[in-house]
Amino acid sequence: MAESPVKSPAERFRRLFRKAGVFLGKEQLREALGVLRKGEALALALGDTQRLTLFREESARCLAQLSERPD
Repeated sequence: MAESPVKSPAERFRRLFRKAGVFLGKEQLREALGVLRKGEALALALGDTQRLTLFREESARCLAQLSERPD
């Protein structure tokens, strides 16, 4: 049985959170922030305010960590 190329919104959100988590685990904060912003855009497009809030909270944490880094 072939996998459907169209993913459900829930699956798309899961993949984005998982991908961001991998980047965060590797301390690749800029990459994680990019993925989190994609999640924000998806949540906004779908009108999912609960997930939008989650992505925005994670983005804020990521930005805070970036600002603490001496670059």
